[in-house]
Amino acid sequence: MVKRRDLPNLDLRRLKTYRLAQRRSKVNTKLFASPLKKGASFRRFLDTLPAILAAADLHRVIDAVITAHRRGRPVLIGMGSHPIKVGLNPLFIELMERGVVTGVALNGSGIIHDVELALHGQTSEEVEAGIDDGSFGMAEETATIINRAVSEGARAGLGIGEAIGRLLTDRSAFPRNQYSLLAAAIRCRVPVTVHVAIGTDIIHMHPSCDGAAVGAASLRDFRRLTQLVAGLHRGVYLNIGSAVILPEVFLKAVTIARNLGFPAREFTTVNMDFIQQYRPVTNVVRRPTQRSGRGFTLTGHHEIMVPLLVAGILDKLPSPHDRR
Repeated sequence: MVKRRDLPNLDLRRLKTYRLAQRRSKVNTKLFASPLKKGASFRRFLDTLPAILAAADLHRVIDAVITAHRRGRPVLIGMGSHPIKVGLNPLFIELMERGVVTGVALNGSGIIHDVELALHGQTSEEVEAGIDDGSFGMAEETATIINRAVSEGARAGLGIGEAIGRLLTDRSAFPRNQYSLLAAAIRCRVPVTVHVAIGTDIIHMHPSCDGAAVGAASLRDFRRLTQLVAGLHRGVYLNIGSAVILPEVFLKAVTIARNLGFPAREFTTVNMDFIQQYRPVTNVVRRPTQRSGRGFTLTGHHEIMVPLLVAGILDKLPSPHDRR
């Protein structure tokens, strides 16, 4: 036991202090939020946000997308199916139609929800209601349509994204295809790639699923995405709602591009999700930008954060009427 007499004497009266005005502070009143006046514009709303932390980053991400677009640089989106399920397709479609988004990467479940929306205008089943009796994932049209399109597309040398997208452009067969991300991509000539993990999607449970075709078409899409990433220099990549598949795919695409000597650097990466997880933060935000570029995390519900981001982007674009 240490004896009390062996402890150093702390004379707090000898502490060295300084004047508060001399200290550099991270927050000052110039950065504070301000109340929004009735009838104000959306741009004014953005300006009322505090210029601190995530609110400041939202402005930076909007500016990065606008800058890339004006310079003719790529803006790529990689996402899971959740943004589709919460009704955000019209926003992504608008960005494609306005020439902002130049490429989209989906995981395997994304095409399921997109096809169901184009076919019936509804998607996303109650898993709990079907798991006990084994009816979960057994919608006949979903599996038959997608698996056939993938098989036929693979034989024709297409990736999954293009094969499904071409199919969905038929309005007579898919009467709600105005809500389809993949159909819009074909119309706007925006490449969509689909990256599948076998066994993760309900269509893999059906006998119509051809594993060889899925593998060949998904590999073709991976190489197409790598081509897009090879040209990402000073562009933007947004990962929205994919916690594992697309962060891993993106990192490998970046590696191949750099290994082959393409200047895939100085780009901006963003991860948008309601929780920040290891792979997207590490493989999208940090590792690819560790030598050059910038990485951001925007945390919040997709159905709130994505409309904010898209509205901020569209607000800075010329009106579609101005281009006529």
